[in-house]
Amino acid sequence: MNKSGSRLPAFHGTGVALVTPFTPEQAVDYAGWRRLLDFCIEGGVEYLVVNGTTGESPTTTAAEKVELLRVAVEHVAGRVPLVYGIGSNDTAAAEEALRTTNLSGVAAILSASPAYNKPSQAGIIAHYTRLADASPLPIILYNVPGRTASNLTAETTLRLAQHPNIIGIKEASGFMEQCMAIAARKPKDFLLLSGDDMLTPALIACGGEGIISVLANAFPKRFADLTRAALAGDFAAAREGLFHLLPLNPLMYEESNPVGVKAVLEALGVCGAAVRLPLLEATEGLKDRIRKAL
Repeated sequence: MNKSGSRLPAFHGTGVALVTPFTPEQAVDYAGWRRLLDFCIEGGVEYLVVNGTTGESPTTTAAEKVELLRVAVEHVAGRVPLVYGIGSNDTAAAEEALRTTNLSGVAAILSASPAYNKPSQAGIIAHYTRLADASPLPIILYNVPGRTASNLTAETTLRLAQHPNIIGIKEASGFMEQCMAIAARKPKDFLLLSGDDMLTPALIACGGEGIISVLANAFPKRFADLTRAALAGDFAAAREGLFHLLPLNPLMYEESNPVGVKAVLEALGVCGAAVRLPLLEATEGLKDRIRKAL
């Protein structure tokens, strides 16, 4: 429910691709995790994404993933929907995780396209079809070719949109023409969500329904407000909100994600900046430029 008291349709608006806070000793910081959950919810976002790649899912253990989700479900207590990340470049492994993970309290699954293997479009369709058939919850596709080394084309996305258990896509390709091709031909109830913070108003103008955001970890109210403004057709207000964040955005990715946004969260007193190898905590030079941008 947004600040005005009106409820947006499911997964419209702002979702947060949550970071996973760590202590300086590299343990999961569950006190910081609870603070982050509250910070985002109190900022007015529509939903939260647990165990996405921004949450450093490649380096959290199976036991930590279970506990992060358990704590999130317990602490959020139904205040906003939770989306949980399950994906793999091994289709069978992802399918098994969907069958065996306790998904009580979860509303949907976000599943990134297989990385490194570079499957064909037919292979991507077969992969997601297997997962959608196995999943007890609806699946949101995640296209991020800059990380996976393969792209879900508009045709592939539209094919997968016909599956009754695939409800949308987080589109982080940055290819606006591809996004427009999806928007032009997608089923009415299929969600087109931005995976690039800076393209959110543009994608909404072309028929998108919202964003799964990195910056919303640190700026939940600003991002929720600008996204709702764009959804309401007030693109002047959406631009104004976005332009405030424009100088900061490139710093978020200069030393890889979520290094930058964790440095912002540290500066804001929400949680620490620690990350796990092979990532390194933001350098002092980057932290200094982030503080100046803030």
